[in-house]
Amino acid sequence: MGSIVAIVGRPNVGKSTLFNRMIGFRKSIVEDEPGVTRDRNYGQVLWDDKSFTVIDTGGFEPSSDKKMEVQIREQIQYAMEEADVILFLLDGKEGLTPSDREIVQLLREQGKPIIHCVNKVDGSGHEERVFDFYQLGVDPIYSLSAAHGYGIGELLDEIVKLLPESESEKEHEPRIRVAVVGRPNVGKSSWINRILGQKRLIVDDQPGTTRDAVDVPFEIAARKYLLIDTAGIRRKKKISLRLEKFSIGEALKSIDRCDVALLLLDPLEKVTEQDARIGGFIREKGKACVIAVNKWDLMQKDSTTANRYTEEIREGLKHLSYAPIIFVSALTGLRVKNTLDLIDRVAQEHQKRVPTGRLNAFLQETVEKLHPPIHRGKRARIYFMTQFSIKPPTFIAFVSNPQTIHFSYERYLINQLRERYGFEGTPIRIYFRPRKGRS
Repeated sequence: MGSIVAIVGRPNVGKSTLFNRMIGFRKSIVEDEPGVTRDRNYGQVLWDDKSFTVIDTGGFEPSSDKKMEVQIREQIQYAMEEADVILFLLDGKEGLTPSDREIVQLLREQGKPIIHCVNKVDGSGHEERVFDFYQLGVDPIYSLSAAHGYGIGELLDEIVKLLPESESEKEHEPRIRVAVVGRPNVGKSSWINRILGQKRLIVDDQPGTTRDAVDVPFEIAARKYLLIDTAGIRRKKKISLRLEKFSIGEALKSIDRCDVALLLLDPLEKVTEQDARIGGFIREKGKACVIAVNKWDLMQKDSTTANRYTEEIREGLKHLSYAPIIFVSALTGLRVKNTLDLIDRVAQEHQKRVPTGRLNAFLQETVEKLHPPIHRGKRARIYFMTQFSIKPPTFIAFVSNPQTIHFSYERYLINQLRERYGFEGTPIRIYFRPRKGRS
């Protein structure tokens, strides 16, 4: 991942706003409400031809013993241990607080470069807001406005000066981007924590703990991944808070930018309409998919349980009939690592190409087995087919008249492609186009 900069500070000082300003797009949720960011979130920054990773963290309350705030402190501790440079953000409008003094003391114990910044200084006319913070005994202190961009250039200049030399350019190697999605409380963060072997994400038994889509780079046995933990997606009529609506939008956008969607289900509940909606979105976006049934350790099982639940999944998620199913337990670790093997497999299938020569030999055989339908007394003709793109595998078939190809025949061609070439875990698209100059 290269050099890492962690942003830390009390709740509501503007950490997520600064994170978004630095990475250049709105990746974290920004709300005028303390405690919105809870997990670490990663983003890439390029400045002065140098690239580094910035981590957004939850608001730091050093002396709180509330369960959630204790977990947030653990996340910040992980971030500080990972970081090469720590960016301590203070609130220029609120002024210096006892919590700021405690945080400074904790940061000094890290023995790492620290940049002290006072946010909410909305221009040179508000520089007096910085003076109070010199009581901390640190110099220099950078003034900035994350919301308006004031002072950001000077801050980035200082960051790149403190970054260690880059070891290599290997970080530009591709990663499999995996969005972990599902309804609230199915165990998305628990699954990622089990894979990582540490409490990388906050886990709580209250639905809605994860609000941001959190990017977690990860590597095992030379295989590289970017795991995206997403907010649980609820039905619209159950969404009342604007914050939660935005969280769901982030989850859906995370599916947009993934290669493979890992759809987690809860076997203690039937496959729901909302599971089907999420699955429909995965298919609509053309993403590869693995279905993981979590909490399998809690099920009372006999020799037929897995088969029966598989049938329920296939019935409830008909549009994901191509997605492999695995039964796991994030709590005990049951088959969790096997999920990565499936993810690798479907990621390969997602980018599979079939040479045009082989594809047209296949087409000829397939059409001979079942001819296209007759339309107004004339049978449709399929002349040839070529693969147009990957992710998902997309084909163009040139035909006499596209309007004569019924969706059932399209489905037949897709099923034959799967039977011959696999394409496990990925949707397949076929577009029918007229062959120009021929009738």
